[in-house]
Amino acid sequence: MADEEKRGEAPASEGTDRRGFLRNASRAAMTAGLVGGYGGFAAIAGRFLYPAKTGEVMWQFVAEIDGIKVGEAIRYRGPSGETINITRRSRQGDAGDFIALSSTCPHLGCQVRWEAQNNRFFCPCHNGVFDPSGKAIAGPPGEAGQSLPRYDLKVERGVLHIAVPPPRFTRAALKAGVIEGEEHISGPGHDPCLAGRVRKQGSES
Repeated sequence: MADEEKRGEAPASEGTDRRGFLRNASRAAMTAGLVGGYGGFAAIAGRFLYPAKTGEVMWQFVAEIDGIKVGEAIRYRGPSGETINITRRSRQGDAGDFIALSSTCPHLGCQVRWEAQNNRFFCPCHNGVFDPSGKAIAGPPGEAGQSLPRYDLKVERGVLHIAVPPPRFTRAALKAGVIEGEEHISGPGHDPCLAGRVRKQGSES
């Protein structure tokens, strides 16, 4: 009789243990999901509540200066995603040879490109024109008296460096800037006519 009672209790005990395990596992998964969700929300909130300090910059490698010809411009993308036109104007061998200007037009955010043959920066969205120093001289930016923001540069041991704002996320998001290829972005962000259209330099929009 005792043996029969033990045999009858075993399945019930196993079922209880199984239900308890599933319940605990479910609670653990739910807790992990909540922690992950709130953690992601906290990271995004932190980006806006605690942005990079005004004026805070980090120096980033760009290229060896011998690889950039006078009159040539390269498109550089910083670690925070900003795009910058770096143009070489002379061959003295120091930072004064170069100028680094934001490639984002202050009018509506289109991408400005350097036109060596015309010695100017040109915005294809609304025919904005900027002189080699970044001052607008024609189009809507010229009428508004706008200029392209400028970035500091330095040359050390034949290598060009640029001062850019640090990323606003954690150190894990920190990465080096890159020089972009021959492709030029003719629409940016804000102009619905040209947004997202990428073309080769010299090709038609």
